[in-house]
Amino acid sequence: MANKKILVVPGDGIGKEVTAVGKLVLDAIAQKYHHQFSYDTALIGHVAIEATGTPLPDESLTKMKQSDAVLFGAVGHPKYDNDPTAKVRPEQGLLKMRKELGLYANIRPIKLFDELLDASSIKPEILKGADILFFRELTGDIYFGEKGRKNNGNTAFDVAEYSRYEIERIARKAFEAARTRRKKLCSVDKANVIETSRLWREVVQQVALDYPDVTVEHQFVDATAMLLIKEPTRFDVVVTANLFGDILTDEASQIAGSMGMLASASIGDGTGVYEPIHGSAHDITGKGVANPLASILSVALMLDISFGLTTESNAVIAAVDAVLKAGYRTRDIANSSTQAANIVGTEQMGQLVLAYLK
Repeated sequence: MANKKILVVPGDGIGKEVTAVGKLVLDAIAQKYHHQFSYDTALIGHVAIEATGTPLPDESLTKMKQSDAVLFGAVGHPKYDNDPTAKVRPEQGLLKMRKELGLYANIRPIKLFDELLDASSIKPEILKGADILFFRELTGDIYFGEKGRKNNGNTAFDVAEYSRYEIERIARKAFEAARTRRKKLCSVDKANVIETSRLWREVVQQVALDYPDVTVEHQFVDATAMLLIKEPTRFDVVVTANLFGDILTDEASQIAGSMGMLASASIGDGTGVYEPIHGSAHDITGKGVANPLASILSVALMLDISFGLTTESNAVIAAVDAVLKAGYRTRDIANSSTQAANIVGTEQMGQLVLAYLK
């Protein structure tokens, strides 16, 4: 029996709606497999700024460090998107959380459920069989380097920075994962132009010597962007830097049919954070139509990666698959052949997954 402390951090927008469903799935797993999960909640993002003036209060950070895992929603609010001069922003909470918890590896499985082959804008015959595991470095690069303005504010700069150690630790995580899959690793950089990418490639080549059983391919980011759409089945494990990973994983979301289907894990050497990759989606907040499947699949990742409960994790994925096979869809993954009666909202989709789980 596992006894785990889980911190639920809904954040902003639809984060509250989808994490509520994710928590119900955790409850069902605990009941079915006789585990004990205890919960607490914390603030981050816009809601934290409104309540405390800061996007990540110290209290929230302390709770995160004391938990076995974090079930996270999303951060963001339109008022900041429309005001580039705002000094305090929800996303600062996210970056600080990653830095303070040492979450250097963002793991994003891009796995296509066969039932959703038609939900993507890419031809089904191109997509079928796509199964990619992305490792995005999370605590370095242009997001954390020195930044500012000069020449009376008319010139802006952001410094991209990586150390050998930062590259090596994410590379090792990716190589270890490749060993459990098809033993293929693609390292993505821009080594023909960027100095940090040249160090990246040098370090990955050195780490590769410790994994002779894994086939390594080095690819420029622009070529990868093209090949993800042209031939997604060629990829197995992909490892890349923070900025490139941010862009490529959003592009890859179209392989899975919708960002509402994609889960992610942010891990380091301590508490892991599990979250859907979609944003706060304020245009649909409160309407009860958000797709909770990415949050549910994030729960599956939590059960597997942080708790080592592989059977329970597989049961969650199987329940999602069963609901999709039965024809149920939230509106973001519905198409012209979906029966109107089978287009369901956030809560109903959650209840359908729970029914299959039980």
